[in-house]
Order: sequence, then structure tokens, then C-alpha cells
Amino acid sequence: MDPQPIRLVIFDCDGVLVDSEGIALQVLVTALAEKGIPLTVDGAAERFLGRSLGSLADAVLAEFAVEIDAAFLAGMREALYGRFRAELKPLPGVAGLIDALKASDVACCVASSSQRERIELSLSVTGLLPKLAPHIFSATMVENGKPAPDLFLHAAAEMGFAPEDCLVIEDSPAGISAAQAAGMRVFAFTGGSHTHHASYRQTLAQLHPDAQFDAMENLLHFVLGVRRPEDLTNA
Repeated sequence: MDPQPIRLVIFDCDGVLVDSEGIALQVLVTALAEKGIPLTVDGAAERFLGRSLGSLADAVLAEFAVEIDAAFLAGMREALYGRFRAELKPLPGVAGLIDALKASDVACCVASSSQRERIELSLSVTGLLPKLAPHIFSATMVENGKPAPDLFLHAAAEMGFAPEDCLVIEDSPAGISAAQAAGMRVFAFTGGSHTHHASYRQTLAQLHPDAQFDAMENLLHFVLGVRRPEDLTNA
């Protein structure tokens, strides 16, 4: 039996559409060091990759007994946005992929743990915003962020599709878990500059996404039915 056709592709933003996670982890490590929390980039990735800044404060308090206040988060956000304006790039092949999906009547949207302001900045500086606006969904729109399924279910409902019609493209363990909890197919994208971290790929393998890929053209072939799903697993 042929698999259920994919009618909506839901993209995470950071690490999937834009190569931002490496920058964000560097900013985070620097900021936490100022609070007396010495973490490597690997350690920060293992703990915080794919999570919102709001959940960061709770996690830091629980693990390190250090309070992160609104002023600290605002300063870190300002530093991050400055780096984004100067350095942020789209992932290779993303722009053409979105155009090809839309030309083939496959809908696209963004569902990210980040605030909408950050999502729109990221997409704007990389030239992707006109291709995806206004279909942009932030974790601030739902009660529970990733790894809860709320955001993906909200995005699918707003776009007018059932979970079984959707394919989620994620790079983070929290996002993959969220998509699975939503009853959606999920592919792990490992083409970002942050995906070399030692614990990262081991964690992804344990979550058993439907496939893993590192080049956007591979996703295009699968969604449009040119290649079988098993062909993508080892791409």
C-alpha cells in the first residue's frame, strides 16, 4: 500500500530553515558563563537544543539552582539578534525546496519554539520570509511547547490539515518527540552546522524518526513521490 500522501510540510525554523543553532548555542554558553554556569557547546546542545528561552529558565533553575530573570533573557536575546543580522544564512537548498513544494500543491508552514519576533527576523535576514508568511506558528501561541504536541497540532489545524496529512521536518530531539506525540510523520534533518555534536546523533537514533537526511533535495524527492521512504533513511 502506498503511504498517505503528504499535503502539508511543517518546518521547524532554527537548524532546519536557517543555520542558527550553532550561533544560538555559542551565545547561550557565553551568557550562562556570566551566571557562573560553565557549559561546553556540547553540554548546552544536549540540554537545550530545540527548547524555548522560557523553558531555558526553568531548566537552569532545576539543574543548577540559578535563577534566570527577564533582564538576563532580554540581554541574551539582544546579543543573539545582533549575531543573526550579521551572520545568519539559510540552509542550502531551502528556498528552492519551498518553491517546488508549493508549485506541486504541497502546503508549507513554520512551527518553532522561538518567539514570532525571532522567527520573522531569522526568515527576513535570510530572504525566506516572503515564501512562508503568514503561515508562521510560535510556541507562544499554545499552552505547552515542544516536546508536547500542542504546537504542531495547532499549526496543522490552522492550515486545515489532519495530522496524518502532515510531515514535520525537525532537527531537535524535543521537536521529533513533539511530532511523534502529534501523530505526524517526522524526518530528522542533520544538515545544520550544529549536528556534529557527539550526543546529538545518538539521541536522534534513539527516537527513531521516520527518516533522517542531510540535504534538502532528498526531501523534495520523497515528498513528491520520486523516491521511496527507505531510500531517504541513509541519504
